Amino acid sequence: MEENQPKTGTFSLNYGLILGGLSVAFGVMLFLQDAHTSQSSANQIIGIVMMAAVVFWGIYSFKKANQGYLTIGEALKLGTGIALISAIVYIVYLLILSNLLDPDFALKVAEAQKAAAEEAGTASPEQIQQQYDGTINYFWITYPIILIFNIVIGLVLGLISGLILKKSKPAY
Repeated sequence: MEENQPKTGTFSLNYGLILGGLSVAFGVMLFLQDAHTSQSSANQIIGIVMMAAVVFWGIYSFKKANQGYLTIGEALKLGTGIALISAIVYIVYLLILSNLLDPDFALKVAEAQKAAAEEAGTASPEQIQQQYDGTINYFWITYPIILIFNIVIGLVLGLISGLILKKSKPAY
């Protein structure tokens, strides 16, 4: 008699919601400190470390629930699923942030990017203005980019976690 196998979808949903909640909590913290428009690499690193930890935790938990067995395919599904769910949660937060909490969010991001480009001095004033206008007019493109970026990172983290935790069931 076969036991119930754990479902990758259930684990992806649960751990994706955990990661999404952590990402939103971090975003709210940045918003409350008025640092939500900063281009700090430290914020990006913290986000990736959180993502790596939760993806690894989710894959490890799945392996434990699956009697210690895990395939690379399952790890890839879990990493991608967790990243997808968390990206959707975070995008919903960004939509709320940019439309309700801080309607000038896109403008502030464009201003921050413009200031950084002027400080770096690597682009002409026309190029900087073009980038500024593009950021304001095409801010909506940020949402699919976040989704794609998260999925790719989730895939890579799933692969790495799967290679570390892999243990196949014996063939009978």
